[in-house]
Amino acid sequence: MKQITIILCFALFQIGFSQIQTGKASFYADKFEGRQTASGEIYKHNKATAAHRKLDFGTKVRVTNLANNKSVVVVINDRGPFIRGRIIDLSKSAAQVLGFVGSGVTDVKIEVLGNNASTTQIDASVQSSPSTSVDTTTPSSVDSTSPNNYGESKFYELKVNQIQPDFIGVQIGSFREMTNLIRMADQLKLSYNESVTVQVKTLNKTRIYALILGKFGNRLAAERFIKKISKDYPDAFIVDMQ
Repeated sequence: MKQITIILCFALFQIGFSQIQTGKASFYADKFEGRQTASGEIYKHNKATAAHRKLDFGTKVRVTNLANNKSVVVVINDRGPFIRGRIIDLSKSAAQVLGFVGSGVTDVKIEVLGNNASTTQIDASVQSSPSTSVDTTTPSSVDSTSPNNYGESKFYELKVNQIQPDFIGVQIGSFREMTNLIRMADQLKLSYNESVTVQVKTLNKTRIYALILGKFGNRLAAERFIKKISKDYPDAFIVDMQ
């Protein structure tokens, strides 16, 4: 089967906060139910909300538990946590989705998805659904005709070329939403200064975009690169396209 790839080159970007962050997550104690958060909203444990020290209120982020790969999408509406090493405080129901209520703290990766002030109530059907490696996020209540739904606009210059790859790369993840792929590709380009390749493929009649980082001449070089990024991207794997 013919493989189609797209090279993405980014010339202009406006990012105030890294789109990917890793660290420890905790969750709200029961005593905070009904109390006012820093944004003015009332904390409710069954809402998918969280506290972060820097992200704007209304920012939507995906939080992934690195221990079991379960994910949940939450909206930032509070400030904290203020304990060294912790990067996010989750509502109790969000922590239940991630499966760490028993331990109290877990290592997570958070990914900025956009800005949407609405919060979502988590029900039992969501809590039992683990995440997959494919991004299936579809923001709710978003008017696609409005350019300002996600706050400050970001501009990307793309240079697209179809190629026949003859190198070894490292696949970071797969996406269904092109918007999330572009954000991730931009972050990777900034962080590692490696070539970004996108493989376009179809899985179960669904278009999937696989994001591949680097052009390595041999497997050893690719393995060294995986070790370098393993903390931030533990699910990355080598793709041999020679």
